[in-house]
Amino acid sequence: MEIEFRPADPNTGIVFVRTDCDHARIPGHVQFRIEAPRRTTLACNGVQVEMVEHIMAALAGLQIDNCEVWVNESEMPGADGSSLPFVEVLQQAGIQRQEALRSVIRVTDVTRVGDEETWIEARPAKKDEFAVQYRLDYGSDSIIGRESFRSKITPEIFVCELAPARTFILEHEAQWLRSQGLAQRVTPQDVLVFGAEGVIDNELRFEDECVRHKTLDLIGDLALAGCDFIGQFVAQKSGHRLNAQLAGVLLAENPSQNKWQRSA
Repeated sequence: MEIEFRPADPNTGIVFVRTDCDHARIPGHVQFRIEAPRRTTLACNGVQVEMVEHIMAALAGLQIDNCEVWVNESEMPGADGSSLPFVEVLQQAGIQRQEALRSVIRVTDVTRVGDEETWIEARPAKKDEFAVQYRLDYGSDSIIGRESFRSKITPEIFVCELAPARTFILEHEAQWLRSQGLAQRVTPQDVLVFGAEGVIDNELRFEDECVRHKTLDLIGDLALAGCDFIGQFVAQKSGHRLNAQLAGVLLAENPSQNKWQRSA
């Protein structure tokens, strides 16, 4: 699997380019998202890219707005289960500021999707910032239990506090995925697998690494809106579907996004 990040002109957005499919272009936008278990998948004209959330999070976390992601397979590399490997290569390449206006949605009312048990909502922010809070709840009987993470999101905070957080899964969930033909090459060294006694054959990078990774996923999914947000986002046990659904609702409520001078 090869992946290459290439500069893109202003207003291009994030576009995945399948070099193995006649250079088919798949925009990293919520309107091209299709439903898939435990991952964010995009499809356009019969060609798709899978598991894009960690790449989208890396780009959004570094405030990279315009980029072509050239790949030669449908499934993106899992790397170490986090966004950190993508962040590191992007930082090494360098980020160029572009003289173009960036679309931004300022949240002015509370907007929620989901139900009483699992939901995500956008709230107005007291300051001009993008802030997130994620509440993870596996129940008191689970080895993971309950965790919460809250922070404003800046490139510095993303790189240090969220990018290293890895994908996690319960042992019985991993067994189910394998039975469905998924994650065949993934081992406990690639993701955090939780058994009855804790993490199997691995060590945590953060005491609350699970909720930090869910926050990372949230940032990657919201990036499918193709614009910046000013607001507070609070999630209760939400996943890729609800995260993307909220992004779509906010876009529909704000068909003419404001523009501001911050583009990279």
